Amino acid sequence: MARRNRPVAAMVIVFLLTTWVVLFFPRQKIAYFLRPLWDTPPPPFTRLTHYYAENLSMGVLCKLHGWELRRSPRRLFDAVLFSNELDLLEIRYRELLPHVHRFLLLESNSTFTGLPKPLFFEENQSRFRFAGGKILSGAFAGKGDRRDPFTMEGQQRGFFASLLRRAGVAPGDAVIMSDADEIPSQHTAALLRWCDGVPPVLHLELRQYLYSFEFPVDSGSWRATAHLFRQGTQYRHSRQGELLLADAGWHCSFCFRSIEDFVFKMRAYSHADRARRRRHLDPERIQGIICRGEDLFDMLPEEYTFRELIKKMGPIPRSSSAVHLPSSLIQNADRFQYLLPGGCLRPPPPP
Repeated sequence: MARRNRPVAAMVIVFLLTTWVVLFFPRQKIAYFLRPLWDTPPPPFTRLTHYYAENLSMGVLCKLHGWELRRSPRRLFDAVLFSNELDLLEIRYRELLPHVHRFLLLESNSTFTGLPKPLFFEENQSRFRFAGGKILSGAFAGKGDRRDPFTMEGQQRGFFASLLRRAGVAPGDAVIMSDADEIPSQHTAALLRWCDGVPPVLHLELRQYLYSFEFPVDSGSWRATAHLFRQGTQYRHSRQGELLLADAGWHCSFCFRSIEDFVFKMRAYSHADRARRRRHLDPERIQGIICRGEDLFDMLPEEYTFRELIKKMGPIPRSSSAVHLPSSLIQNADRFQYLLPGGCLRPPPPP
């Protein structure tokens, strides 16, 4: 008799658990938990092995990739949309400075969500004097669209074509297209300059970090791309090809110096709807989450299998390694301590 009651008991338990989840979990959280049931992952990339070791010549490195050494380097342009990530922009520019012909930067006077914002780069240009005359910046006069922040983002990316023309980008030049916090490594930039045989469109696999380089997430960042420019090349931040260069740099998401910057970003970027409750923007809560490596929006991982979802639930494990990071970050460790292991405490917001 007891065995006959087991299926009934199991059904009751499942019903009670389902009811509890529906009643007490936000709808968005339920959708993310059930994502493996309703969504399928994008087609996999073909990953290209990335070879690098100190003191190897470019001829050897190009050959290891199946490419040939050029007689002279091609011009390399670095094109980014910029919001307010001044520290990461400096680290990026110092990393790429030896190889980039020109840095192209576009910022807007409003956020993707339509909020007015200062032109942070324009107000801090003196900080980037070390790059000399290599920087060409532009400002986008955004009107904002509070109903659809992706419309604003798409308008800015479309506007970038005029900046590419002003910079004189020509067919055969290499152009890196990414957000400011997606930083290609110096040896990735060297390959793009010196090797013949580089694919026309190449996605860059970046090591992904959250809040600082103390919290490594995975190597799942792929939206940064390198293009050999040709007629019709457009500025995009989406899937554009099948080839992915492994271990090509770093993506440090929400890596801000102050709690005030965190609040600004949470209200400004395309997914600002994730900050659903007032407590999400509470400075004390944000500080605690930064030091624990938890999710700012109380969300579940965006994964396509239950195995990966469960594996990534909970805080991100800390790393004590400061090896294989951007060289200027380590050279200026005293200024950028908050980006390194053990530096999670941010200064409080001004009174």
